[in-house]
Amino acid sequence: MGSKNRDTAYEAQVALAEFIGPVINEVVNNAPTLSNLFTPLQFNADDNPSIPLDVFYDVSDEDYINVYSTHAPGGLPTNQVTPTHTELKIATYKLDTAVSFDKKYASRSRLDVVSKSFTRAAQEVLLKQERTSGNLLLGALAGGSTTVSGTTKKHTIQSHRANQFILDDLNAMLTLAKRIRPSWAGGTPVGGNAGVTDIIVSPETVEDLREMAYNPINTRALDGTAAAVEAGAVGVAAPDSVRAPMFQSAGIPEFYGISVMEIHELGPNSKFQKIWNVLDSSSVDNNPNGGDTAATVDDGDDLVLGIDRSRDAFVRAVAVDSETSSEFSLAADDQYSIRQAKVGWFGSIEEGRVVLDDRALTAIAVSRS
Repeated sequence: MGSKNRDTAYEAQVALAEFIGPVINEVVNNAPTLSNLFTPLQFNADDNPSIPLDVFYDVSDEDYINVYSTHAPGGLPTNQVTPTHTELKIATYKLDTAVSFDKKYASRSRLDVVSKSFTRAAQEVLLKQERTSGNLLLGALAGGSTTVSGTTKKHTIQSHRANQFILDDLNAMLTLAKRIRPSWAGGTPVGGNAGVTDIIVSPETVEDLREMAYNPINTRALDGTAAAVEAGAVGVAAPDSVRAPMFQSAGIPEFYGISVMEIHELGPNSKFQKIWNVLDSSSVDNNPNGGDTAATVDDGDDLVLGIDRSRDAFVRAVAVDSETSSEFSLAADDQYSIRQAKVGWFGSIEEGRVVLDDRALTAIAVSRS
């Protein structure tokens, strides 16, 4: 790449692109981000991806399913209205990245510069995927509501107490997730009803989970009334068999059999909390167990997002190159002239994300401001 012969240098760029492209593709697909919550659906780059909804749901039922998708990277999700008994066309978009550096680094075999440049390329794609996934999930959650036994239930409920996420909140979330997702006949789904398989939380919520190892967790007194919270009130702690593992495993990879994903984008005044504040339009219900009433969402609040991955509700359609069979395509950038003395590459991945059923999303809103 550092050769003064333009053809020789360009051939070296092309060879490196063919080698490093699949590596970046593996990094993008295996990084622990929100993107991995979506099930990949590969399609040929020359085709238009679609999903036949009638094999997933009973589309004859009016308003049985709400589909949310984005039409541009980082865009807000839209609820697209389509006729029944048809295929859902998925809107795709390209996530692009480009890197370049001075040719002198190549001639001096500065592998650190080369490796960090491609690391930056992968990070740019991951960042765009993370923001796009977050916008889509939060948008679908904000617009989600389901009628259960004649009562409209929103998919987000207020926490039992302000500034705290407790076991009662998780219990209420599990019940809500099960109630809003019966079988198509209105009964118990075949194989049971998972309800919530993963929760996506902020560092502050993980702190609340750790606090359960040494703080009371009860919300009711012995007579069934609401537990007293004033100074001097006697609380009930969790059993020792529950508190000991929580105290020993500070990272808390799972809680009560539910996987815990901790991200910095959630929490007071965080990126996703501000997006949730903009998207929210009175989409929070009162606490069902006699706790706090629904409060106005603020940037300083927190959100605990519950995901049900037991259903195929989150789909990521991704284009596959017919020649390389790779999702991420990387090519040598030929825009630089000899006078500029630079080498570069550009790459892209074409994908589209949809939430086929917003009932797979539930949440607890925690007032912290």
